[in-house]
Amino acid sequence: MSNLKYSNFSADNRLEVMSQNTYSGGVRVDPLPITAGQEITVFYSGMLNDSGADQVYLHTGYGQSDQWNSVNDHRMEKVGWGWAKVIPVEQSGNLHLCFHDSAQNWDNNAGVNWTFQVHNG
Repeated sequence: MSNLKYSNFSADNRLEVMSQNTYSGGVRVDPLPITAGQEITVFYSGMLNDSGADQVYLHTGYGQSDQWNSVNDHRMEKVGWGWAKVIPVEQSGNLHLCFHDSAQNWDNNAGVNWTFQVHNG
């Protein structure tokens, strides 16, 4: 697994392009398809961003839809178009995402979260 570095997302034109795509709930992931063992960028401009959250956290887990394993919270970085975070993808199968702010307000896509299939290399 590579070491994640603090990124200067403001210099990353890819985030601006990601922000211009319209996806359900303001969530975008790059690259797609997702491959286990690689890193992805998660971009968020959903309802927590729209409500003026001072900090947004990416909540991740792996497994079936009703069972989350290896659950983590990742502090996201505010960028000009929303929030972004680069994370390592550690497992194949389903990667689940949802978001919360520092006041514990959650955006979980109306209870269904966001789920992405992760492939083996």
